[in-house]
Formats: sequence, C-alpha cells, structure tokens
Amino acid sequence: MSTKPTTTDLEWTELDQRAVDTARVLAADAVQKVGNGHPGTAMSLAPAAYTLFQKVMRHDPADADWVGRDRFVLSAGHSSLTLYTQLYLAGFGLELDDLKSFRTWGSKTPGHPEYGHTTGVETTTGPLGQGVANAVGMAMAARYERGLFDPEAAEGESPFDHFVYCIAGDGCLQEGISAEASSLAGHQKLGNLVLLWDDNHISIEGDTETAVSEDTVKRYEAYGWHVQRVAPKPDGDLDPHALYDAIEAAKAVTDRPSFIAMRSIIAWPAPNAQNTEAAHGSALGDDEVAATKRVLGFDPEQTFEVTDEVITHTRKALERGQAARAVWEKSFQQWRDNNPERAADFERIAAGELPAGWEEKLPVFEPGKAVATRAASGKVLQALGAVIPELWGGSADLAGSNNTTIDKTSSFLPAGNPLPEANPYGRTVHYGIREHSMAAEMNGIALHGNTRIYGGTFLVFSDYMRNAVRLSALMHLPVTYVWTHDSIGLGEDGPTHQPVEHLASLRAIPGLNVVRPADANETAIAWREILRRWTKEFGKGAPHGLALTRQGVPVYEPNEDAARGGYVLFEASTGTPEVVLIATGSEVHVAVEARERLEADGVPTRVVSMPSVEWFEEQDQGYRDSVLPPSVKARVAVEAGIGLTWHKYTGDAGRIVSLEHFGASADGKVLFREYGFTAENVAAQARESLAAAQR
Repeated sequence: MSTKPTTTDLEWTELDQRAVDTARVLAADAVQKVGNGHPGTAMSLAPAAYTLFQKVMRHDPADADWVGRDRFVLSAGHSSLTLYTQLYLAGFGLELDDLKSFRTWGSKTPGHPEYGHTTGVETTTGPLGQGVANAVGMAMAARYERGLFDPEAAEGESPFDHFVYCIAGDGCLQEGISAEASSLAGHQKLGNLVLLWDDNHISIEGDTETAVSEDTVKRYEAYGWHVQRVAPKPDGDLDPHALYDAIEAAKAVTDRPSFIAMRSIIAWPAPNAQNTEAAHGSALGDDEVAATKRVLGFDPEQTFEVTDEVITHTRKALERGQAARAVWEKSFQQWRDNNPERAADFERIAAGELPAGWEEKLPVFEPGKAVATRAASGKVLQALGAVIPELWGGSADLAGSNNTTIDKTSSFLPAGNPLPEANPYGRTVHYGIREHSMAAEMNGIALHGNTRIYGGTFLVFSDYMRNAVRLSALMHLPVTYVWTHDSIGLGEDGPTHQPVEHLASLRAIPGLNVVRPADANETAIAWREILRRWTKEFGKGAPHGLALTRQGVPVYEPNEDAARGGYVLFEASTGTPEVVLIATGSEVHVAVEARERLEADGVPTRVVSMPSVEWFEEQDQGYRDSVLPPSVKARVAVEAGIGLTWHKYTGDAGRIVSLEHFGASADGKVLFREYGFTAENVAAQARESLAAAQR
C-alpha cells in the first residue's frame, strides 16, 4: 500500500485513510456487539478525531499526564467511540478487547468517557455542553499556569504553552451552559482554545430544523471568536486537508478562541443509515454494518477488523510522542535552569504540596464579636492569597457579597481590557452571571492541574450549578464552591433568594462535602481542612461547598475538632448530657442559647456543632459515639432548611427544628423568630424529646 503523501500541507496517505475507515467500522462493530450506543457520530467524526490525534496534537500516548501536552475534550460524550478508537489506535493503553467490551461491566470503555477510569480521557462528559465549559476552564488554567511559572516568555515560546481542543455537537451548543462558557471565552480572548463543531443537522428527534434556526457561526462571531467553516468533500465525508488547514489557521490566531464548523453527515458512509436520527443512538443492524463495510472495502464477514499494517502505522504516534516529549523536556530544563525559584514552586505545586508555614497565616477571630461567616471567609482568602500563589478564583458577579476577591489589584482579564486591574495572569476571576458554566469551568481548571480554584455565588443559585457540581463529585475534583447567603437570614430579598431545600439536596450528591461553619473560627478551620485535603496525601480529591452566612453570628473559641465535621462545642454542666442539641451554621448560637435555658432548669445539655455531615461520617465509630452518645436518646437538630438530613441523628425520640416551606420577604431576625428558630422553641423541643425518650 502506498505511503506517498497526497498533499504538501498535510501528509495523508492511503494508510491514513484506511485507519480512519478502520475507526468507523470499529465504532459500528462495537455498538452492534453490545446492542446499544451511538455509532453514527463516531463514524462521521473519525477523520476529525484521527487528524487531531495523529496529525495535530502534541501528546505522548505513553504518558497521558505529561504537563506539556495539548488537551482534548469530547464534549459530545455520547460519541465516546470517537475517543476510544483514537486512544486504541494511538497506543494510549486501550486494546481491541476493550472496544469489544464497550458499555459492559468492568470495561475500560463505558458508555460515556470517564475521567480517571480510562487513560487518555481528560474529563467525564455526557451531559451536553459540560465539555465545552470544561475546555474553557482548561484554557483559562493554561494561561494562569503560564503566569505562575513563565510570564515573560514570548508568545508560543514557553514550555507551558499548549492548546485545548474540543469537539462539540449540536446538542452541546443548544445547551445554555455552552453559551455561557463561549461568551466568557470570547471575553477572555482565549487564543489557546479551538472548538470544532460537528454540524451534522441531526439530533434524537430528527433534523435540527425541529428546534434550531439561528446562524451558529455568526453567534460565535458575536462572542468574539475567530470562526471558520470547513466544507465536506463532494461525497459528503469530512475533508481532513481542509480541516487540518483550518486548525493550523486557528492556532495562528492567538488573540481569541477559534470556532471551526465542520459540516458532516452522521453515520457516513452507511448506505441507508447515514443522515438519519436512528444512527444517532441505535445500533445500525447487521445488514447495514455489513453494507457499510462493503462500501469501505472491508470484509463484511469479519468483525473488529484491524490489519497489522494499520495498527503499526497508527502506533507510530508513540514514537512521535516520545520525540515531541524530548524536545519539550529540553525546553523545560532550560526554563528550570533559568528560573530556579519558579521551578521550585512548580515542583511543590505539581507534588500537591502547600508552602511551608501557610497555616500560620490563617486568621484567628476574637470570641464574642459578631462576624458573618462570608466575611470571615474573605479574610481567610486574602490571607492565604499572599502565600499560596496557585490559589485563585472569583465569583459569578457577586464578589462583593461572596467576599471572594483574593486580590483587588489583579483581575484575570486579557490584554486590552480597559479596567486598570486587568492582567492576563490575574488572581481574581470575574465569571460574570454565568453560574452553571462557572462550575464546569472550575472543573476544567482542576482537571488541567497545577492551580487551586474556587468560585462563589449565593447558595440558592447552586441550583443553576448542580449538574456541574455533580460532575465535580463524580470526578473527585478538588474544587471549592463558596455559597453565601445560606438561609432565610438573608432577609428581605424573599423566598426566591432564600435557600430551603439546598443543603439537603447538595448533601445528597455522593462525594460532595458540604461545610456550613458556625462562626468565623470554624470558617478558618474549614478552609484549612479543605486545603489540606487538596494535597496528595489524602488521595483522590473531593469538591467542597462552603455554605456561609450573610448576617453576623457570634464568634466562639476555635476548636480543632471542627475539622472532624462534628464536635462538642459546649458540654453539659455535669459532663453527662441528658439531651444533645445538634446545629449548623447560624443556628448554632440559637442552640447555645437554648442550652443556657435548659441548664438553668437543671437539664444537663450538650451542644454539638456539625459543620460537615460528610466529614463527621468519615470519623471512626468511637469518635462519633463520643460526640453523639447512643445512650442519649433525647436529641434536637436545628437547621434553617428542610430537615431531611437530620432524622438519622435524632432517632425516634428526637425532634428537628427545620423549615419545611419557603421563606418570606422580611428582616432575617423576624423570619427566624416567626419560623421557630429561637432559643425558647429549641428548648421546648428538647423537653418534648426528653419526654419521648422516657416513654
């Protein structure tokens, strides 16, 4: 078979085309074997994915975590075989048997790509549009990383310069999250981001004319992107030469992100299934798979056919990766030699370590004063920002309310932005009123590595973020959500802004740690624990959500056991409680006041502050029993939200002071009083619980 290039611009041989067609039949066979999946897009996108993995991207299949690699995000995660076939062909570790076990128990090829499960998968995708926002976050992180380690380097000359490529489908671009993220990417002028749109005009319900009539290319022009259209070949197949030229042109435009619209025909070249909605999410059928193989010159009687010639050709990606890595290592070593202090920072950060003495910078708050926990969090961030350069973040246009400004003089904004604090490598991120994409961008930033990210908004707006937060937990990503205005205590804004079900709802997400500190000192300890858990000694990361008050709450003496999720804040006067009051956040001081009433009446009462149920559940049974003695059946839980969390802790005799309805527009103090969050009511509930426990 000839290996003579057919163009001087792109080396594309008959073997390259055969490898592309091999990827197509592998996708068809894999779905046909398991009986379900999405073959059509993987078939039509095979030339684009192959061009990226074999001709464009800088990566080393032998080391998928190489710092200098380009990143690839398959936002259209349902077409996972688009990625799996290229990981197999290039030598990332997948083999033919993995494709044969597609979508089956224990396989490396689940239905949608899963980060941490399959080598070479940069992010978990599936919910449409999330990958677009992940890619935007990765591009942001790449710029911030460059600012940390090599800000003075000429454009394209730093070992930290690389590109982020993303393939998205019609569904991705219809989801609102991609609009949010694409708007921010254009505003940020992320010239290291290239988004390829699979414009196949097909979704599950048929032709996209059923739902979409806008000019998507013009929409991206309006976002401030560099845009191109790639026409297909006369037979309808994607043209790798035209696509390669478009990608190279995109890489040359460094002052804005690039959008490439690729007109494709889904399931090409299946004779009957191409350009049909059935090819999107269903197996083609034995006859259609066989017919497709005949069109492509494959044996219809064979399945998973890969010739030695093809796999030998595609596995040369390992050699190219090794060569690219060697060139990069030389550049990286030169940088290290010229920047010893920054190199030391890089080694520390890459190892997941924090600077020596960082904990000493944490503020300690004077007991007795009233301080809002959002304000305490802001002071913690400003203190840590001075000593942890990799820590950065911001807010969804609520920085003044969330107290998330880590550096007022330094905003993460591109060159040319008119604001005086604008800095391409700035510390404070202005996500805009884009909560959903903010969360997904934070995921992308965490996935990129070498920085530590947080982002804030009001707790009630975590609803907008939920899908991305769920993916944070699914991927075990160490991102931190700063959710303020955490209860009816925010007052007059009323029920639209007062979270009621949110704490319980967020606690229901496996792997998400929700932390609702009682006071300023618990807030500082919470931040310390979150940062500690980001280090590699804790293994896989986990996202954290801080729920913080708008209103001031009394400050207590700091107690290190707050990092254990639940602890005895005030012990019963006798040392042996008859009743235990459990509370979180701004309701802890109400429980403390109720304890005073009960103690005055001769009822030995313990107050347990439980800032994080998840952290508490990690503790051994002995510690948990020491905080909540099994022998004490009289218990009251107090939290200004629905009581779903607390039944397991209160038991049959216990009582829960909660909010099982929406709030109202009034002063926060009035609402707490009217809804029963008072010392008097908590004490009354304790007496009821005592009576029930004695029956």
